[in-house]
Amino acid sequence: MSFHSTAAQLVTLAAEGGEHGGNHESLNPYVTGGGALLVLLILLWITTLFNRDR
Repeated sequence: MSFHSTAAQLVTLAAEGGEHGGNHESLNPYVTGGGALLVLLILLWITTLFNRDR
């Protein structure tokens, strides 16, 4: 399988997938973003918890 044929197949697949909008009905962007923010804040808290030398 050559690079050109693989790229052509990926372009075809991307063009077909764009017709459906790409978003799942159950994914709420505010919940997803809020969850990501919460996880990052927890990781920041853990990092500062172990960095007691300052």
